[in-house]
Amino acid sequence: MTMTQPDNEWFTDSGAAPDCSVDGAVEAPVPAGHVRGKLTPNAPLAKLVWFKSGGAADWLFEPADLDDLREFLDRLEDGTPVMALGLGSNMIVRDGGVPGVVIKLGKPFSEVEIREGNVVACGAGAHGILVSSTARDAGIAGLEFLRGIPGTVGGFVRMNGGAYGREVSDILIDCDVILPGGELVTLPVSDLQYSYRHSALPDGAVVVSARFQGTPGDPQEIGAEMDRIAQAREDSQPLRTKTGGSTFKNPPGQKAWQLVDEAGCRGLRMGGAQVSEKHTNFLINTGDATSADIEGLGEEVKRRVYKKSGVQLEWEIQRVGRP
Repeated sequence: MTMTQPDNEWFTDSGAAPDCSVDGAVEAPVPAGHVRGKLTPNAPLAKLVWFKSGGAADWLFEPADLDDLREFLDRLEDGTPVMALGLGSNMIVRDGGVPGVVIKLGKPFSEVEIREGNVVACGAGAHGILVSSTARDAGIAGLEFLRGIPGTVGGFVRMNGGAYGREVSDILIDCDVILPGGELVTLPVSDLQYSYRHSALPDGAVVVSARFQGTPGDPQEIGAEMDRIAQAREDSQPLRTKTGGSTFKNPPGQKAWQLVDEAGCRGLRMGGAQVSEKHTNFLINTGDATSADIEGLGEEVKRRVYKKSGVQLEWEIQRVGRP
């Protein structure tokens, strides 16, 4: 794996960094005087994920800027679990909560910049719609599909996010990553060993930025394609519900939603969780579902699909934390 030091000058936080805030009396995972962001113990995560369910993080860290994040990870005790959280749109946080530290990247990691050669440089906290809209305004095509993925750049890079026939591996040049221990490295796309919704990034690594390669295009045509994608999502997906996006990976040559439908799972319920009537590869929280309800329903769908078709579905949604 080739690693080089990145040019990260555009990630410098131009605003005043917040004072370090450690809520509660629990011993912090790093000395309070060595962080400038917000460090919160026993932080509820349900409000930060689309399913609106699940337990708390042992610690939630919202870094003030890149240097703050690097120092925090450098000082963190070896072996402490670390998980980056974007929009929480493709995730089940289990009811027992998440051990270790959850890192939430905010405004200092959300910039998008246009560079020479139709390159779009993005912070890992930038939303897909911001990235695609910025590219559109600059007359850069090829990033329209990001409009159809609810999430942030960090998640796209880690999971090889994709939609409408395109995925991140098609456009990624390289990315900046903080490895466990605090080392900041640049990884070219070839080092990520992308496959369907998977990369070779190690657990605990935090993506902080990425560069995407686009092509020259007409802003009106790019905008029209983005509008088409947005309308297609509105027409086919249960966007107005508490959901987690596509639940299962598409098996080679098949559609997960079709297998789920053929197994008679449309509208199937478990506790407060339900298979969407609108799109059967979506699970929804009807109002009071626990994460155990949602995950249990997914496992029941897998069982019924296998019984009906002999196909073993694989989860696309991340499931994290303690049962």
